[in-house]
Amino acid sequence: MDAIDLLGLMAGAITSLGFIPQLIRGYRTKKLDDVSYYMPLTLVVGMMLWLLYGIVVEKFPIIVANGFGICCCFILVIMKRIYSLPVSMEPNTHEEESLRGKDES
Repeated sequence: MDAIDLLGLMAGAITSLGFIPQLIRGYRTKKLDDVSYYMPLTLVVGMMLWLLYGIVVEKFPIIVANGFGICCCFILVIMKRIYSLPVSMEPNTHEEESLRGKDES
């Protein structure tokens, strides 16, 4: 591996690591309402083109960076989909007991 490939790997790693804080925050808060579906899906299209380019020119740093970025984008979309599902509207039994106690007073 030469210095140019090492530079490419460092650039790809730093760029791809930019997804990690959003993934961690989304996982912790379970809220991704502010994340658009269009942003990660648009990035996936661009990264897939870069990935194909990297494969054609046989440049490992381009392949690795864009492969990782594509995975991160898909994870973000999946997390958004899962965490955006409607929550059941059935009250839990603890809330029902609290409400009954107030009605009896």
